[in-house]
Amino acid sequence: MTELPTHTDKKLGLVIDLDTCVGCHACVISCKGWNTENYGAPLSDQDPYGADPSGTFLNRVHSYEVQPDAGAAQLIHFPKSCLHCEDAPCVTVCPTGASYKRVEDGIVLVNESDCIGCGLCAWACPYGAREMDQAEGVMKKCTLCVDRIYNENIPEVDRVPSCVRTCPAGARHFGDLGDPDSDVSQLVAERGGVDLMPEQGTKPVNKYLPPRPKDQLSGADEQIDILAPFLEPVAAEPKGFLGWLDKTLEKL
Repeated sequence: MTELPTHTDKKLGLVIDLDTCVGCHACVISCKGWNTENYGAPLSDQDPYGADPSGTFLNRVHSYEVQPDAGAAQLIHFPKSCLHCEDAPCVTVCPTGASYKRVEDGIVLVNESDCIGCGLCAWACPYGAREMDQAEGVMKKCTLCVDRIYNENIPEVDRVPSCVRTCPAGARHFGDLGDPDSDVSQLVAERGGVDLMPEQGTKPVNKYLPPRPKDQLSGADEQIDILAPFLEPVAAEPKGFLGWLDKTLEKL
């Protein structure tokens, strides 16, 4: 079994703003594209245009309708990928050492040449963040675009995970969550960022920013119809030519 490092120099991860995410799936598409063309084996698809399509994705967006205690229901879009946990059970169950956590930045990766496709890591992950690629027979997961964030051959602005660079709403943030002075750590502190399923004890590095409370009308204002002024008749009785025409037609 693979051992976890006692500490890591950094805790690179994502902060996802559930208040800002619009569920456009741009992050899903960019992740699929980048990881199909670069790191590791391509992310395969099976029967993509047939009756029963399936494929390997490292990032997925789930949408839920939530009913608050007061006010209208809200649609919450929830992106999910590997959380690069500090106490990652997917690593410790791996029988070949293919799954491992890097000391230098805390990223959890899979050495695909050592992966035997047993699926134990997928069973151990409480978040369902690992997927078996049917074409290659190896386990796939989010790499935080490790082949991108350290690549000095691309512009510095692009040295972030593909999903972060692509998000049109700015809902995804990347940085060192082990540094309390980093932008992502300060964002988590300001917005009350939370862990996903903390009761699992995995200590996920990735954090989620909860949706902000929505504005609510109160009292008599709740009955206001904002369209009413635009639907009122222009005049109680038609005048001018239209008034004459209306009276003439009534006599017919």
